[in-house]
Amino acid sequence: MSRERRRRIIRRRRTVTGLALVAAISFVAGMTDAVGLLLSGDFVSFMTGNTTRAAIAFADGDYSHAIILFIALWVFILGNALGIVLAYTVSARRTFVVLASVSILLAAASTVPDAGGYPRLQFYLVVLSMGMINATVEHIEGLPIGLTYVTGALSRFGRGIGRWLIGDRNPTGWLIQTVPWTGMACGAVTGAFLTKYAGSHALWIVSVLALAVALATTLLPRPLHLHFQQPIASARRRA
Repeated sequence: MSRERRRRIIRRRRTVTGLALVAAISFVAGMTDAVGLLLSGDFVSFMTGNTTRAAIAFADGDYSHAIILFIALWVFILGNALGIVLAYTVSARRTFVVLASVSILLAAASTVPDAGGYPRLQFYLVVLSMGMINATVEHIEGLPIGLTYVTGALSRFGRGIGRWLIGDRNPTGWLIQTVPWTGMACGAVTGAFLTKYAGSHALWIVSVLALAVALATTLLPRPLHLHFQQPIASARRRA
């Protein structure tokens, strides 16, 4: 077997493994998104929607709701930052570390009492977890992947169709964008039914599922955990 063929096989295996991982994580994200929305009434990952709703609430004089949503934006940002910090500083098994942390946050959110002002604490914990989950897989073979925001995936998919129509016959880069959307859509439907029958206990189930996916990633070779995140650029340029 030639070296070039071996490289193609390894790359194909990495791609298939990465897509399976993206599908599983997107499913968890979709479940969390639906459960969080139904329990809180606000989006836990759709920050574009929260920005618009916050602006409308502010214009309507509902300042308390606007502030809640603006805080959620920064909690989501903090979650993304924290996910990266955990991925790069805790262990070489980055995907496991981040997913396990997401599971812990969701479990904590599920224990928050329903009475008083606590539901907003639950909301922020879920938003934080949804920010963190984006640090699990940032790209597959150089192609950007979004786990909790599929608008970009659908945009790249649509542009890929446009390129195919004008003669670009390399569909790999845009066809894989359907994977996170499909995973999230299936997860959202599951989460909606789950919340309908289990109520706030649905967060427990999502937490357990996130932990199950985290444990499954421990079966992956360690180099793969390092492969799915963007490399950190050195702060110092070499002379």
